[in-house]
Amino acid sequence: MNAELAIVLGSGLGVLAEHLQIEETLGFAEAGLPVSHVAGHAGRFVMGTLAGKKIIAMQGRIHLYEGHDAKSVSSGIRWLHEHGVKRIILTNAAGTLRADFPPGNWMMLEDHLNLTGTSPLEGGANFIDMSEVYSRAWRNEFLAESQRLAMPLHQGVYAGLRGPQYETPAEIRMLRTMGADAVGMSTVLEAMQAKALGMEVLGFSCLTNWAAGISSDGLDHADVLATGKIAASAMVSLLTASLSKISL
Repeated sequence: MNAELAIVLGSGLGVLAEHLQIEETLGFAEAGLPVSHVAGHAGRFVMGTLAGKKIIAMQGRIHLYEGHDAKSVSSGIRWLHEHGVKRIILTNAAGTLRADFPPGNWMMLEDHLNLTGTSPLEGGANFIDMSEVYSRAWRNEFLAESQRLAMPLHQGVYAGLRGPQYETPAEIRMLRTMGADAVGMSTVLEAMQAKALGMEVLGFSCLTNWAAGISSDGLDHADVLATGKIAASAMVSLLTASLSKISL
């Protein structure tokens, strides 16, 4: 199972893998990796083609809030790198902090805030430059395609927290002051590990709900999964259009 491009599929977004012409599957446990027990994370690698490109989709991920450490959370990224991946697209489900970024839309990550209190690079003097974690050139390509498709695609800063509890309204106000546009419980550690390995990184948040205090509605993981499945079709169109034009 080798490919130069991989996509990590977050909560409710595993349905994206169904659009691949599947050639091979491998469970995380079979690959010697820890397995998530959170709904919406199938826990397997899916090898196939999309838009004529050979891709490995990582269907699900593990999280700090499940009791794993940063090294374990980023182990899938290292596995993908060992199997030839040079470019990686990270996706997640996130709460939106912006009134003009409504649920059901997608946000492309310009940058992130690592508020997990840890790093997969701990254990050595791994002073990796994080000035541009998410490839500007690749972002521009996807932005141009989204405009051509008339698909709303916001750009902003993602705040990664440990979880598992959702944030309080006071914490959301703090995050807005810090410059965050969306918040979730994944992605940042994977992005840091991928960047350290020299991989080209792109990130997308499926905005599945209003963050605490912005709406009077409560927060529920089932709603996150449902919105992610609905929004997945737009991302399939964007991925298909964009990947058909890149060379690997």
